[in-house]
Amino acid sequence: MATSEDATPSQKPVSVLFVCLGNICRSTMAEGVFLSLTQTTTPPHPLISRIDSCGTGAYHVGSKPDSRTMSTLVSYGITSYRHSARKFRREDFDEFDFVFAMDDENLEDLEQMRGREVRRRKKGGEGEEGLAKVMLFGEFGRKRKSGKGEEVQDPYYGAKDGFEIAYEQSVRFGKRFLEALEKGELV
Repeated sequence: MATSEDATPSQKPVSVLFVCLGNICRSTMAEGVFLSLTQTTTPPHPLISRIDSCGTGAYHVGSKPDSRTMSTLVSYGITSYRHSARKFRREDFDEFDFVFAMDDENLEDLEQMRGREVRRRKKGGEGEEGLAKVMLFGEFGRKRKSGKGEEVQDPYYGAKDGFEIAYEQSVRFGKRFLEALEKGELV
């Protein structure tokens, strides 16, 4: 992991938003893990300016993360994470540099929303400069036969092991994203 001395002036800190459907399981797991990877070090990671999560649906707005998400995080020593579920907003495209979808369906929804935002801006004479890059968080994992990255399956209706898998993926993807960022591969 880079230290503040490793960051070059050309590497500006980036903001990251994790997105799933309801913002109580997968995206909160990814946010909690990524916070632990970047913000609990001294000094905090110099290339990360902001971290948040949300959902494409408004099913759980205002709710805390699922108790199984929280117990999984706690079991790995992540005890200070707090969050209140929210729905993705159009402004998130301006406020974040990277928007990471947890699965193909949420990725498709986000890409459609981004496309509408690009068309809206073009009508107003603007370009798409400054709009977040939208991608599957699992692009920093193993490739599927389709060539796409891994999906983080929704553990909501399953057993505790689904939350353990989401945790493991979040750690692996988060570390690989940081490595790619540090190497300048994501410009």
